[in-house]
Amino acid sequence: MPSSLLTEPPLNPIHESFPVERILKPTDSPPKRSHKVIAVLPAYNAATTLAATLAGFPPGCVDEVLLVDDCSKDNTVQLARDMGLTVIVHDKNKGYGGNQKTCYKYCLDHGADVVVMIHPDYQYDSRVIPHAVGIIELGICDVVLGNRVRSRAETMKCGMPWWKYVSNRGLTAFENLMLGQNLGEFHSGFRVYRRQVLETIPFERNSDDFVFDTQFLVQAIHFGFRLGDVPVPVRYFDEASQINFRRSTKYGLQTLKTVGQYWLNRLGLRKSMLFKPKG
Repeated sequence: MPSSLLTEPPLNPIHESFPVERILKPTDSPPKRSHKVIAVLPAYNAATTLAATLAGFPPGCVDEVLLVDDCSKDNTVQLARDMGLTVIVHDKNKGYGGNQKTCYKYCLDHGADVVVMIHPDYQYDSRVIPHAVGIIELGICDVVLGNRVRSRAETMKCGMPWWKYVSNRGLTAFENLMLGQNLGEFHSGFRVYRRQVLETIPFERNSDDFVFDTQFLVQAIHFGFRLGDVPVPVRYFDEASQINFRRSTKYGLQTLKTVGQYWLNRLGLRKSMLFKPKG
């Protein structure tokens, strides 16, 4: 692993005093990143929001942007190619989870040390990418999520449907309790992973549907990785992709099932392939 990418935060405080000008007026340039960061965008009909999503990327925050298109019916692919992205096109619709499987296999095959997954629907503020990546780089977390729910008033003002807010809060509280975590939300489309997470988790066995995300996080917890989050302003509007009430209900039930599978596996009552190591 590149030396600039820490696995643990340094816990060796320096006691000697030093001039504060070292902080206020640095003489050395910031060290150049020596590890590779790839951003992946699992896309379906994202032509109207792709450019806006990418415009928020701070210059130099990633080394490559990959878009995997899941048989879009608009001009997502052409637009992505015109903008210079790396593009992979599925020959048939493989689903949201299937799309991410392609994303992560590419990243592992092409030497990514850190992977940023962000939905290309402009719902998540991509300006926070370097801050989320920094938490990985400092060795504080292995997985960082974007938390859209800082307060009820802000979230509702930004357009999240009330039923989605209620289900998000209920599921997140349940998952935190059952999985021993303290995340602001479990259901974000903005995530950053350390390479070792993708190398360890058998994500190829996960669902090709939306519950892929829940399975991945529960697997990360099972394999001992550290999860954290950063606040990300939420944007809900007509062009932003979102699943309807019926599919959200199905996703919620599948989330509960995944947590149940975790505990049955942990207690040795019923082993699940989701938690069996690769190989």
